[in-house]
Amino acid sequence: MSRLDRSLITGLPPFQGMTPADLDRVLQQARSLRIAKDQTVFEQEGEAHSFFLLLDGHVRVVKTTPDGQQVIVRYISPGELMGIAHALGRTTYPASAVAAVDCVVLAWPGNLWPDLAGSFPSFATGTYKTVGARLQEAQARVVELATEQVEQRVAHALLRLVKQTGRKTEEGILIDFPISRQDIAEMTGTTLHTVSRLLTAWEERGLVKSGRQKVTVVEPHRLFALAEGRAEKG
Repeated sequence: MSRLDRSLITGLPPFQGMTPADLDRVLQQARSLRIAKDQTVFEQEGEAHSFFLLLDGHVRVVKTTPDGQQVIVRYISPGELMGIAHALGRTTYPASAVAAVDCVVLAWPGNLWPDLAGSFPSFATGTYKTVGARLQEAQARVVELATEQVEQRVAHALLRLVKQTGRKTEEGILIDFPISRQDIAEMTGTTLHTVSRLLTAWEERGLVKSGRQKVTVVEPHRLFALAEGRAEKG
């Protein structure tokens, strides 16, 4: 197998502060994988055999509740680690990861986690920051589900995706990967019917444009006002 080039990970948050020799050492133990759209990277409650870095594409993290409902926990963007069960002290994955588009990932054996974290303090620190940020985000989502109207939750979800993956176009800010109305429903604890009704109403008011697996936010400031529970005038 050809050696992976350190430029793949140079400057990415988990590897900041590492020397070229460090980067080479880390990459020696990684393998590169192509994951086709809709393929699973890892399964909820499966053995945490590997942890991963997303190099290209977008991945949705999906949790199945005890009653069989699917909830999209978050989307992973290029440069982010995933499947870091060992950083949480777990031996199984807490959720599944599914490729939203064709993806390229780096995979390391899960049992390397303690060695990497011990050898490279910046890697350990960066990873624990990631875990902390995701826990904070999860808590914020729980509060949203408990306290906000559906309209606010959907507005917040779209704004999060715009912040994470938004690309400016002539029409507005495009969420830059395929996302269906069902995906949005699974992110916000609501139904496909409700999301469809909301997006149709928002399109009529000029806030968003949505097509087949595409959403563009036309008026982010107006959507933010809705997310914060401020009614539009007029």
